[in-house]
Amino acid sequence: MVHYANLLAGLRQRGISQGVGRIQKARPTFWSHSCFLIMLSERILVVVTLLPIGLAFIFWGGYPFMGLVALFVALASWEYVKLFRAGAYDPAADVLVGGATVLMLAHVGGAYTSPVVVALLFLGATRFLVAFERGESQAAINYAITIHGIIYFGLLGAYLVRLRALPGGTWWLLLVLPTVWIADSAAYFVGRRLGRHALSPRLSPKKTWEGYFGGILGGILGGAVLAATYGTWTTLQPDIHLWHGVVLGGVLSILTPLGDLTESMFKRQFGVKDSSHLLPGHGGVWDRIDSWLWAAPLGYYLITLLFV
Repeated sequence: MVHYANLLAGLRQRGISQGVGRIQKARPTFWSHSCFLIMLSERILVVVTLLPIGLAFIFWGGYPFMGLVALFVALASWEYVKLFRAGAYDPAADVLVGGATVLMLAHVGGAYTSPVVVALLFLGATRFLVAFERGESQAAINYAITIHGIIYFGLLGAYLVRLRALPGGTWWLLLVLPTVWIADSAAYFVGRRLGRHALSPRLSPKKTWEGYFGGILGGILGGAVLAATYGTWTTLQPDIHLWHGVVLGGVLSILTPLGDLTESMFKRQFGVKDSSHLLPGHGGVWDRIDSWLWAAPLGYYLITLLFV
């Protein structure tokens, strides 16, 4: 007993080594860096694979491009259905996916938008009235979710085709979409490097005000460079000027993050990280076109009201 007591006394005399028991500041590990590099390589591989295909369809235009957009709308709206089903809701997949695709095609035609919307409202109402009568307790909510998805993807997606159909639409589309991508990339890297103040902690904890303003600056610069380049390469009437890129870059980079945050709201609501795993490193189709769905109508109306 004396022996053990002396040992304990010696331990008390020597004390505990400095730093033991303190919470050490977390440091990036080799694994975290490796995961980031793997994710980045997957993202780059998908872009390198799909970018030439997308450019080919944009230059092709017409029905092939319309078909590509219809495919995007159908896939994104299906991901929307799966997202809500993860939250224990049950929108009508056939009505929603089919309705969004038909509405997109109808809105491109212009005169058919209203009758298609009315028909889809009646179809959806009939579907969920029967469901409610058969005991479905959330029929009204599922009806609202279905109609929202139809309008969100069908109506907004149509503006990608309408933008391409403008005079010089190939180059306007190649100004709007890459500008959004440049702004998004600038926001990502600036936020990762300099981000300190959270932009929307609940919706997207990793987004920061520093990244947001970096995205705006990147969008303006990227839009200006693209517009100046296209103005030199092409003989459009009217011409694309540098200031067109500045205006589009500024407005799009300010407002299109709302599209990303809107999707984030749905995903956070149901505890889902990505809309799907269809595109490695990117998530799903909806994850990729969420900003485009807002950029296309914004770009369309800016161009038609101010530039063309």
